[in-house]
Amino acid sequence: MNPGVDFFFEKADKWQKEYKKMRDIVLDCGLEETLKWGCPCYTFENKNIVIIHGFKDYCAYLFFKGALLNDPAGILVQQTKNVQSARQIRFTNVKEIARLQSVLKSYIYEAIEVERAGLKVKFKKTSEFKIPEEFQKRLKKNSSLKTAFEALTPGRQRAYIFYFGSAKQSKTREERIEKYIPKILKGKGMED
Repeated sequence: MNPGVDFFFEKADKWQKEYKKMRDIVLDCGLEETLKWGCPCYTFENKNIVIIHGFKDYCAYLFFKGALLNDPAGILVQQTKNVQSARQIRFTNVKEIARLQSVLKSYIYEAIEVERAGLKVKFKKTSEFKIPEEFQKRLKKNSSLKTAFEALTPGRQRAYIFYFGSAKQSKTREERIEKYIPKILKGKGMED
């Protein structure tokens, strides 16, 4: 147990009992506890294995290389279709966590073995993601925009593709594209 992480568990208004049980389980698996991204993160030889985090409707373990884990219990969740590596196990009460304790430990031990073996998730290339039709049209019409977009790092390209494509309505996609064209032309990412 790392006292520098205690504040996370003490400040929790929601999920306090669940967090405590989750912490006990993961620490019993021999991982090092640290704080990353404001959440308890558990590592093996300085490699991230699993993080504890909470949301309005659930708390979760997030396995950084969860896509490489077997899932015999069928409990791993891919947060969105664009998440390639991480997988969550979600909880809504402490009884559920206690009931799954041995299963959870087996997933944690497997995640450690994945890291020990040096396994890597094979990520899709940016070119394999579907570019929203509205953005494709803009790229075809504006060669400067196309050149600027192609000059962005793959991560920045994906961020734009995901953000534009996540809008349900064409009008919203077009508004988002219009808003970010100046940033793309300046060679900037969404958060730059």
